[in-house]
Amino acid sequence: MASLKKFLKSKKYLRIPLTISATSHLELGVQINGVTGRFILDTGASNTCVAMNRAEYFGLSSESSEVKAAGAGAMNMETMIAKNNKIRIGDWKKKKQQVVLFDMVHVNEALILHDAPAVDGIIGADLLRKARAVIDYTAPCLYLKRSR
Repeated sequence: MASLKKFLKSKKYLRIPLTISATSHLELGVQINGVTGRFILDTGASNTCVAMNRAEYFGLSSESSEVKAAGAGAMNMETMIAKNNKIRIGDWKKKKQQVVLFDMVHVNEALILHDAPAVDGIIGADLLRKARAVIDYTAPCLYLKRSR
């Protein structure tokens, strides 16, 4: 039987190495609008998110949103939406990607409390579905289907 790596390569998937943080989160470098940041890979997050205080850093133009965010012990957090962003993960690219902006202070405080560095955002299920993502936890790496 062929290895997962060889099989996915034959199916035009790109391999992106992941880092395991001190908190056992899977982390990766992501470029948004040409600017690189540190992101957590979170299959349980419905949307790809950026910390509200990092919007200017990534050149995000946002608009208000009626959607409330919840997760990691916080609920009913205000959000903003930033549309039409360019995302690059390794050699994988996506234009016109929407991201949700919300206050991630509680997330980063929890990471820092456990000697892990703060993150700029979260790669969520919306992007993972679009990219037909496969996660290899043993490698650890992320495979994303090459864009046409």
